[in-house]
Amino acid sequence: MGRLEAKTAIVTGAAQGMGASHARRLIAEGANVVLTDVQDDAASALADELGERARFVHQDVTSEADWDAVISAARDFSGLDVLINNAAIHHTALIEEESEDRLRRMLEVNVIGTWWGIKKAIAPMSDSGGGSIVNISSVAGTRGIPAHGSYGASKWAVRGLTKVAANELGTQGIRVNSIHPGGIAATGMFSDPTSDKEAEERRVAVPLRRAGEVEEVSDLVVFLASDASSYITGTEHIIDGGLTIW
Repeated sequence: MGRLEAKTAIVTGAAQGMGASHARRLIAEGANVVLTDVQDDAASALADELGERARFVHQDVTSEADWDAVISAARDFSGLDVLINNAAIHHTALIEEESEDRLRRMLEVNVIGTWWGIKKAIAPMSDSGGGSIVNISSVAGTRGIPAHGSYGASKWAVRGLTKVAANELGTQGIRVNSIHPGGIAATGMFSDPTSDKEAEERRVAVPLRRAGEVEEVSDLVVFLASDASSYITGTEHIIDGGLTIW
C-alpha cells in the first residue's frame, strides 16, 4: 500500500522536469493526481501514460478561473489532500540589466501563482479534514545569488508566504512547507555547463560532488505530502547536496 493511497493531489507545472517526476511518484504512491500546465500536449501525454488516476487540466497559474477548474477536477476525484505548487519560470539577469516587465512576469507566475494555489486549496482541504501544501522554492530563496534578483525575490517571497500560510492554516489541519532545491540535473545550474572546466567547478562547490536528481526531490515531496510528516509545517527543506552550508 502506497503512502498516499486514496489521496488526491494537484501538481502544477507537471508537463516536464521536476513536476513530471513529482506526478509520477505521487501516482506510484497511490494518489489520484490532477496535472496542470500551459504545455497541453506534453502534460496530456503524461496523464495518458499515468492512467486512470491521472487527469490533465490546462492551467495558467495566474488565472483564478483556471484554478477553479483545477479544484473542480480534484473534487471530481475525492476532494483535495495535497497541493504541489511547482509551476514557475526562471531567468537570470543583473539588477542593472533587468526590465520591469520581466520582473513583473516572474512575480506573477512564481508568487501570485503560488498564492492562488494556497488560497484555492483552503476550502477543499478543510472539507477533507486537512492536507499538505508543498511550495517549490529554491536555494535562491535562501541566499543572495548574483544575477538572481528577480528569481530570488520571487523565491524568497514563496518562502515567506509558506510560513504565513502555515501559521494561518494550522488550526484547519493544513500543513504548508517549502522545498529549496539546489543544482538539479536537467533542470538547474548543472544542466548546461559551457565547458568541462565549468562543470568540474560546479561539482567541487557541492560537498557531495554531484548534481541532484529530480527523483531525489520527488522523494522529499512524497514525504512532505504524506502522513509521515504529520507534525512538520512552516519549515524550509533544503535539498542541495550541501551547496549552501556556507
